Amino acid sequence: MKKIISYITTPIFYFLFLLTLVIFHPIQVICKTLFGYQAHKVSVDILNYILMHLVWVIGFRTKFTNKAKLPTNRPIIVVSNHQGAYDIPPIAWLFRKHHPKFISKIELAKNIPSVSYNLRHSGAALIMRKNRTQAFGEIRKLGKLIAEKNYCACVFAEGTRSKTGKLRKFKSGGLATLLEEAPNSLVVPFVIDGNYKIESKGLFPLSFGEKGRYSILEAIEPKGYTAEELCLKIENLIQKELNQNK
Repeated sequence: MKKIISYITTPIFYFLFLLTLVIFHPIQVICKTLFGYQAHKVSVDILNYILMHLVWVIGFRTKFTNKAKLPTNRPIIVVSNHQGAYDIPPIAWLFRKHHPKFISKIELAKNIPSVSYNLRHSGAALIMRKNRTQAFGEIRKLGKLIAEKNYCACVFAEGTRSKTGKLRKFKSGGLATLLEEAPNSLVVPFVIDGNYKIESKGLFPLSFGEKGRYSILEAIEPKGYTAEELCLKIENLIQKELNQNK
């Protein structure tokens, strides 16, 4: 029965998802051009709120826990695991007070309504994965931005998404570079649990009636840790949270 429902709800979801992106693209342009950064940010916040809840169409239900009280007067680095294409809207919405900026492959900054425009104009680090010099240069720019503005940088430390939900080994390079430029940052582990199930059968149909959980864990003061030690600590904390949710 769930499989039949999946074939019905998936086209509806994709239509609404694309429609939302198309509608918000000119809204973003107008807000950015006429009213500046803050208006553009508000439009993106609303967009991500809608996208985060659109998964209800395919019966995806989530729970959220927050174990951290985060200041807004210092930079924040969110380090998260990565399970799928729908990981970004929850992070963008839940950390909206901290002006989250993402590290993204540069290809996503072209030809995708709303998404590409926001990546190009929000301060995101747009990296070429095969060009380490360019990639770390972009991440350094992002580190300087969050240090100057007390913004939030978001890192998917696995480097690529896990299609099974099994945690991949965390890489410390991006975190190390950000901390070099913004050493007073507070580091926040973020746990995504269940998003991989949405595309467990591929892009069509999207699995119906799955459940997920998002958790903001207690923030970590990075002083006294090397980037490698800090990354391993976060990896272990996220793995522990994933194990507890089983």
